Amino acid sequence: MCCHDHGLSRRAFVSLPGALAASAGALAPGDGWDPGRPFERRQKRLRVRPVLLYATPAPKKQTSWKSWGGVQTEAAAAEELARINGEWAALRKKAEFPLEMLPAAQAASVEAVAAIPREADELRVVYPATGSGAMLRAAMGEKHDALIFVRHRSGPVYYWYEALSTRYLRKTGVPYGTEGAPRVSVEDVVVDDPRELLWRLRALCGVRTFVGTKILALGGTWGKYAPEAPKVAREKFGLEIIETGYEDFGKRMASALKDSGRMAQARAWTEQYLKLPGTRLETEREFVVNSFALYGVLKELMREHGAEAFTIQSCMGTLMPLAETTACLTLGLMNDKGIPAFCESDFCVIPACLLLRAVCGQPVFLHNSTFPHNGVVTCAHCTAPRRMDGVRYEPARVLTHYESEYGAAPKVEIPVGQEVTFVNPEFATCRWVGMKGVVEANPFLPICRSQQDVRIQGDWKKLLNEVRDSHWVMAYGDWLKECGYAAERVGVKWESLG
Repeated sequence: MCCHDHGLSRRAFVSLPGALAASAGALAPGDGWDPGRPFERRQKRLRVRPVLLYATPAPKKQTSWKSWGGVQTEAAAAEELARINGEWAALRKKAEFPLEMLPAAQAASVEAVAAIPREADELRVVYPATGSGAMLRAAMGEKHDALIFVRHRSGPVYYWYEALSTRYLRKTGVPYGTEGAPRVSVEDVVVDDPRELLWRLRALCGVRTFVGTKILALGGTWGKYAPEAPKVAREKFGLEIIETGYEDFGKRMASALKDSGRMAQARAWTEQYLKLPGTRLETEREFVVNSFALYGVLKELMREHGAEAFTIQSCMGTLMPLAETTACLTLGLMNDKGIPAFCESDFCVIPACLLLRAVCGQPVFLHNSTFPHNGVVTCAHCTAPRRMDGVRYEPARVLTHYESEYGAAPKVEIPVGQEVTFVNPEFATCRWVGMKGVVEANPFLPICRSQQDVRIQGDWKKLLNEVRDSHWVMAYGDWLKECGYAAERVGVKWESLG
């Protein structure tokens, strides 16, 4: 049977027993664990307004009176606006991220451009069919992001297909936000293909979701080999890191473990979880029950602090006697629901985790890296999500956490042949390396439980100079273009092996 046959749809859960009602006040509506509930993408809405620019020159005898371009009359402009609206209707259907199209606008003068309303959070996609450079600059705006779409063959040819230049656009390699340089770059221009708009919009949705993320850090923060990492994350990316200690958590956890209603709920969730196809229990069942009790406590903490994401420090020691399990399975459960949740509180990699998660809208896997050899690296950690595509649950053995031989940790079997994207941050320098790979095997070495041998696509030998005993982050699929495009917007130096 193919590994994908282990996937579980919502319909498959109709026959599973319902969870018991939680004790009063234990969890807010929606905080419960339900494997059949659709995955929460948790991406912020991107609002986009298409703006068509054109001119209607009057014929003049014995002189040049018009520019290049097929939109030079009101009738042609009306046809073009209808074409743009049709293309955007198709784009919205293809977008798996939250995309809202504001009413399309058209303008035939600088004054008409200035009269177009501009929402504080709107992104403009400018369609400069004809018209002046002053109109183009006014439509883009000096302090706003924008994309530009021009036509060569997809409709009436645009004047600005010829006239766009670095007088109006920032050159590749000039950092975003450089004083005196245009905000819109040559990389923000699309010719003919709306699909080229779509991946850029996905990346910008990721940026909007990522910047300012509010993350709860139980046990505090650190950076692996870079103690300045939390400070960089706050100042560079605007992350709102809320640190909370173990004293309050310990009291909450002790109360939960003594609450008969909550523990009955945790046992019911455990029963559902262990009935997921491809699930094998190879640790004590009570560790899994306590992992679900821990899930409830952490969800409460997040809700009370208004946090969007979660991380934990001292999970391999301080937490265990308090929770009477490990955090491994619980973090996987949170990611499977749609909550970005990471172990070790390592803010060298957490910004990359959050940005990749915001771009792809799927769970991501924070893991240890290994020394590359013959094009292969091994990725391993005890906290892997099972719902990496946001839909199906991959097969998993539920074992102990490796280093402690205690608690509950999933060994997730990623399908052989699965394409994945990696981001490998260089500590807290804001230089990130991106690469793609293909899963070749799920070994069972004496290392962290979820482990995959992955063949790197591209010049893998470049990774030899990137080894630093650091954490990487992985996601299903190919997101290199989006991540590189988004990275520039947040001040990250991006280098891709793809």
